[in-house]
Amino acid sequence: MKQKYWVPAIERASLILDLVSVHPQKLRLIDLSKRLGVNKSSMYSLLNTLEQLNLLNKDKEDTYTLGSGIAKWSASYFRQFDIVEAFYREAPASFNNVHEAMQLGILEGGDVLYLGKMQSESRVQLITNPGMKFPAYASSLGKAQLLHHSKEELLMLYPQFDLEPKTPYTLSTVDNLYKNLQEAQGYGYITEEEESSLDFYCVGAPVMNHDGKIIAGISFTMLKSSWTMKREEATTEIVQLARRLSQQAGYADRP
Repeated sequence: MKQKYWVPAIERASLILDLVSVHPQKLRLIDLSKRLGVNKSSMYSLLNTLEQLNLLNKDKEDTYTLGSGIAKWSASYFRQFDIVEAFYREAPASFNNVHEAMQLGILEGGDVLYLGKMQSESRVQLITNPGMKFPAYASSLGKAQLLHHSKEELLMLYPQFDLEPKTPYTLSTVDNLYKNLQEAQGYGYITEEEESSLDFYCVGAPVMNHDGKIIAGISFTMLKSSWTMKREEATTEIVQLARRLSQQAGYADRP
């Protein structure tokens, strides 16, 4: 980042807000001064200004929390956040490392609605395109968005219990789907091996918002012949991309 026209006071204010967001009601002036290496007089001026702008609140213990001005900015940002635009902005870096098809989709009932796609130069092309739907249970893109669902919620999506097979490897019941999702808990991704189409393997990851709610899914799809060589790299890239998109949607990993 170019620092020719850098304003140190704005940088310090940003660092203060970052610290307070992570440690609300824990840091006093002296704590912030020590952590950031800013003398107490300068820190007092910074904190007082941030308070006057409603970007910080000081409580009776002289510790700080974020102010209502931050919430106003946040609301404005989330209103203008566009997951499709963010995908096409962020995905090329991952795509150029793996060179396999990538897709973006959201959950619509029990289906995935495809919103974005980056196609590789493989001789075999994906038939799913933006605007199309596909059963969520039969794709990593869909299963990634079902990761937080309880069995009761899955049954609401698929009340028939038995799931229509797309290939001989498609998960056949809600019980099997729930077990698959539970096994993937904590990984940050989920795979699909010929469940949607024979000879195709996928890895998908969820995109979350500021409430920790899954709002979309992203995935890599490739032929079985490429899966052995690229599985590890594709998994790393899809998890990192999901993390970047989630951060832009307001999600923050809990300390």
